[in-house]
Amino acid sequence: MKHGKKYIESMKSIDRMKLYDPAEGLEAVIGTSKAKFDETVEAHIRLGVDPRHADQQVRGAVVLPNGTGKTVRVLVFAKGDKAREATDAGADFVGDDELVRKIQTENWFGFDVCVATPDMMGTVGRIARILGPKGLMPNPKSGTVTMDVARAIADIKAGKVEYRVDKTSIVHVPIGKVSFGTEKLLENLNTLMDAIIKAKPQAAKGTYIRSLVIATTMGPGVRFNGQKF
Repeated sequence: MKHGKKYIESMKSIDRMKLYDPAEGLEAVIGTSKAKFDETVEAHIRLGVDPRHADQQVRGAVVLPNGTGKTVRVLVFAKGDKAREATDAGADFVGDDELVRKIQTENWFGFDVCVATPDMMGTVGRIARILGPKGLMPNPKSGTVTMDVARAIADIKAGKVEYRVDKTSIVHVPIGKVSFGTEKLLENLNTLMDAIIKAKPQAAKGTYIRSLVIATTMGPGVRFNGQKF
């Protein structure tokens, strides 16, 4: 694989063989940022689970104390009073059948997160095959299927992120922007890791946090000592 000059330069600033402690590691991650935009900082956590088994799935959501630095567009599937509640709470798009048709016919994805009231799940189910692969399908485990739509919207806007182990046993989650600085990124990282550790399946055996790598959008991965969490 070929890398650009900035990436190669960033590589020189880190020790590829070292397992960094959290604060020192985040300083190193920030130091690798060479882009002209405010890069996202993302954590990649390999877990000691086998996602092929239902009892070893790791999935949930957590509100990061300092947010993600990203403006999140929220779509809410609701009717009547709940639709008005969603609008008042700051949802970007609110509707029912018309939004389902728009997604079906126009392949429209002008949103980042979907929330739905339980009574709307039959309707939303018609586009499950469209939303699912994009990670947009509302789910009770992540708090996006709820009657308390105002709370769900507030949490999402405040920095709620979902985490879910993929087929390679890795969880990929953004924890903020380079501009946050070490202290805020560390608070977000600690909150995320606490949530993932608490979500450990009983069926998981051996070492749970196998590895933790954090990188900016354009930078190289920095290896962290996952046992510090």
